[in-house]
Amino acid sequence: MTEPLSVTELTRQLKDCLEGNFPLVAVQGEVSSCTHAASGHVYFTLKDEQAQIRVVMWKRTASRLKFDVKDGMELVAVGAVELYAPRGTYQLVVEDLVPQGIGPLELAFRQMHEKLHAEGLFDPSRKRPLPRFPRRIAIITSPTGAAIRDILQVMSRRWPSLNVVLLPVAVQGDAAASQIAEALKRVSKLDGVDVVIAGRGGGSLEDLWAFNEEIVARAIAACPLPVVSAVGHEIDVTIADLVADRRALTPSEAAELVVPDMVELESQLQYVGKRLIGSLREQATSARRQLELLSSRRVIRQPFDRVQQQTQRLDDWYDQLTRAIRSRTLLAESRVVNIAGSLNALSPLNVLERGYSITQRAESDQVVRHTGDVNVGDVIATRIGDGRIISTVDSLEQKETKLTKG
Repeated sequence: MTEPLSVTELTRQLKDCLEGNFPLVAVQGEVSSCTHAASGHVYFTLKDEQAQIRVVMWKRTASRLKFDVKDGMELVAVGAVELYAPRGTYQLVVEDLVPQGIGPLELAFRQMHEKLHAEGLFDPSRKRPLPRFPRRIAIITSPTGAAIRDILQVMSRRWPSLNVVLLPVAVQGDAAASQIAEALKRVSKLDGVDVVIAGRGGGSLEDLWAFNEEIVARAIAACPLPVVSAVGHEIDVTIADLVADRRALTPSEAAELVVPDMVELESQLQYVGKRLIGSLREQATSARRQLELLSSRRVIRQPFDRVQQQTQRLDDWYDQLTRAIRSRTLLAESRVVNIAGSLNALSPLNVLERGYSITQRAESDQVVRHTGDVNVGDVIATRIGDGRIISTVDSLEQKETKLTKG
């Protein structure tokens, strides 16, 4: 019987044997049970139909990875096999991961696109219009690249006196994304800046990758100023293009979008001026025509004619009214005369003029109609045509009444 080994000694020998024979391997399989630890390490299982192996990816490696590891991915894991002594299990320590069927950068782009789209960062409703006449333009790009030369050349041609400020940053490499994001944070503090251009010239997907980083996308979304993304050429689309308020196909087009063309503007002003002059002339001609039409009217040529006509009508009405009043007055006078004649004919005084008289008791003016109305000694007044006769009753003689048989 051989001398027994301790568990530690056996594990050490196995570890040396295993790790010595598998210092670097590439293993293909499907990801399952993926866990992203708070420490930044990533743990998952790589499996096929008949076997599986534990995989660990340390924070240092995970931070360099452009895409997120998720369950169900088909990957090739490149790394060393090691034995984890505390558990007595072996695992693959990954140095690189290569997705199958799609490149790692393309996969990372798709994942980032899906994430930010779900958050609404690509929504057209949150994008702001560019100022029509910017006071000062900030450009975030490399100071030595072709992009800044193209932008400045176009701007100087379209609006020579425009105020431009350059925020120099790296546009590729590991530090590029953080520099671009920091510049986007600082740009709103610059005096007078009201629009930003961020971009670079064309290149490979790796060269443009800084503009696909989440930190840059969120900095663009958080920037209080309108941002124009000008990354690469027409066929290149980055996450920054989708988040920005406007996307320019090239840096030169970005300058054209932001800066108005002075020559074109002058041409437009001249055109508008000509149209305005033409419109004013038409209005003046129309007003003159209307004035001539109005001046030809009788009311304008003889403004008091209508007043005179109305005055004449008033005179006619006055004459008619005067004649009517005179006629009615004469008619009324005639009627009064006739009525007076009739009344005079019926007047008791007129009867007295014809020889009749009226006897009244002197003290009461009571008319004496019968002998019984007075007594002997009463004073009576007899009214005749030209006055009264006062007398005293000496005697009363009553006329006999004759009776006739029927």
